[in-house]
Amino acid sequence: MFFQQVYDKSLAQASYVIGCQAKGVAMVIDAQRDIDVYLQIAKENKLQITHIAETHIHADFLCGSRELAAATGGELYLSAEGGPDWIYEFPHHGLKDGDSIQVGNLKVEVIHTPGHTPESISFLLTDTPASDQPVMLFTGDFIFVGDIGRPDLLEKAAGIKGTQEKGAQQMYLSIKKIDSIPDFVQIWPGHGAGSACGKALGAVPSSTVGYEKIRNWAFQYKNDESGFVNYLLEGQPEPPRYFATMKHLNKVQRPLLVQVPQHVMLSKEDFLAAYNNGITVIDTRHKSEFAQGHLPGSINIEGNNGFSTWMGWIIDYQEQFILLADADKREDLTRKLMRIGMDNIYGFFSDINSLGIALEKTNIADIQEVKAKLNQNDPQIVDVRGAAEYEKGHIPGVKHLFLGTLANNLDQLDPEKETIVHCQSGVRASIAYSIMRKNGFKNIKSFDGSMNQWKKEGNEVAM
Repeated sequence: MFFQQVYDKSLAQASYVIGCQAKGVAMVIDAQRDIDVYLQIAKENKLQITHIAETHIHADFLCGSRELAAATGGELYLSAEGGPDWIYEFPHHGLKDGDSIQVGNLKVEVIHTPGHTPESISFLLTDTPASDQPVMLFTGDFIFVGDIGRPDLLEKAAGIKGTQEKGAQQMYLSIKKIDSIPDFVQIWPGHGAGSACGKALGAVPSSTVGYEKIRNWAFQYKNDESGFVNYLLEGQPEPPRYFATMKHLNKVQRPLLVQVPQHVMLSKEDFLAAYNNGITVIDTRHKSEFAQGHLPGSINIEGNNGFSTWMGWIIDYQEQFILLADADKREDLTRKLMRIGMDNIYGFFSDINSLGIALEKTNIADIQEVKAKLNQNDPQIVDVRGAAEYEKGHIPGVKHLFLGTLANNLDQLDPEKETIVHCQSGVRASIAYSIMRKNGFKNIKSFDGSMNQWKKEGNEVAM
């Protein structure tokens, strides 16, 4: 038996290649959109990708199953559970609870595990030449290490009202299905720490059924449905705005992109023409570099592991944009955006000092300025962290406006008033600062130390 996990740190998303080396065939589960990694794995291990499966209609990334099928001739095996509203709208083999797929000598059984979404399924793998007992359970967004999938995304991200309580109740029933699976079976989830598909995902890549029964909070509520539902629904992070787009594109027919696009580095003249024409410029440099000098109107979204998530929150899918980044960062950033279907890159540019444009510097507030402002009447200090972070502890007297929806809520602030923005470490504050500057806020500062420094120095925290 062959097994390999493929992990995308930017979305904390896991996909899997399982294969029968005796027969030379393989299955890929929950493929990312840039499929060259799977083609290389198959080539290196002399495997043919014949089966391509998904655990559910994903909301957090654009699944590459169809790209992989087009490139390999492999067939799609997708859930047929959840009712007519949850059927994939392109050719595939529909899977129901109790179905079995044979991948060479590997037996893959389908278990319907709704809750995160109505159609969610898990795959129970048995390596039949070695044993008649299962060895791995691929749970998608059903069971994570230390957590379970959130049932509120359909309502909060896709706007399908009245689904989160029903989803939580379905998840409660799905958890009980694990009782029949041996404790030694390995659990391989669809996400790890940092994903917005749960609220407390562990950083360890895998677990076992037995360990999760002991450690995972969900199994401690097996005889308390009301407590289970309440705990599952409370404190979930805000679902990124792009999730609704992903949910739609993963279900319907769409154009395929089987190769990573090669976006050009723009000439100085082409960049200036686009910039002067109002195209959005995303500065992907570290916040400290951005602070030292940036183009007026540019938005600072660092090209780190959170890059694609914040791009999905802030940039419209119909909007073209330019990325300020060095040439050696093009492929990495393109892949990060490709994985959420954000393909509308106009081009890249790097040397802003060559443009002859007067650069702006970020106004930085230190902790003493924050304290002084708190002593003023009606201070305009804005905490742009998530609601759950804010509720767990915030600077007394600040206003909470979540970064992902900040641009739509700027009318709650006085643009003429001196403003300080902060987050946890300063990265999101830099994004917020750039958005507010772009929208006409001139008297604004970023508290670079943010909550980390506030707490480290022992200052009062409100709950």
